[in-house]
Amino acid sequence: MKKIIITSIFLVMASAQLFAHYMWVETSATGNLNQEQTVRVYFGEYTYGVTEEVGGDAFAKMDKFTLWLVDPVGNKTSLQTSAEEKFYSSSFIPKVNGTYTLFLNNNEIDVVDYTQYDFGIFKTHYHAVAKVNVGAANEETAINNPEGITLKSIPAETGKVKLQVLYKGEPLPKTEASIYVADLWSKKLESDENGFIAFDLPWDTKYIVEVTTKEEAPGVYNGDNYEFIWHCVTYCIPGNK
Repeated sequence: MKKIIITSIFLVMASAQLFAHYMWVETSATGNLNQEQTVRVYFGEYTYGVTEEVGGDAFAKMDKFTLWLVDPVGNKTSLQTSAEEKFYSSSFIPKVNGTYTLFLNNNEIDVVDYTQYDFGIFKTHYHAVAKVNVGAANEETAINNPEGITLKSIPAETGKVKLQVLYKGEPLPKTEASIYVADLWSKKLESDENGFIAFDLPWDTKYIVEVTTKEEAPGVYNGDNYEFIWHCVTYCIPGNK
């Protein structure tokens, strides 16, 4: 009986942890003209030091994502990715100075039944954003998720971050945002009436911002019924080290 209880607890914890996973796009915050800029796509939980292996079952359920680049003049290009051990890799070469925006979108994820965890039956829609400044530019990032949630980076003073939470193209007010740093450090903020959040960067390290929202819209995906859509967006701020 004791062994059964321990096993049950482990399964619940494992399932809960998988649900807390998110996808993020990682790249250097700055780039150089005519030099290759590398990009990586991860799935896991950064603050817990968890990055799922590309060949594992967890990441395999998330591999139907698309990765896009929007250049400073608004041209949108699909980027090819290749599988590595812990991430998918890609790259691009900046041809003009300005702010480049990287988007990951993944709206092709099978329905999950979490009624046993009192969460319901849902479909997941992942989105992720990253920003690259080339030259002296530091502009707003483009937005490109009309069916879900996204984050727009707003230029701010050195050592500070300002973002706007948008849902289906409109500001999303009074919504919780989580800021994650390594070693289990996290902080919760709430967007203001116009969807803005702002915070300082006290340490030179990587930060990941995550915002989620539920869309109460039942539907069918791949023959399975779901009660709602769980939207999740991340924004990665790389450190200099």
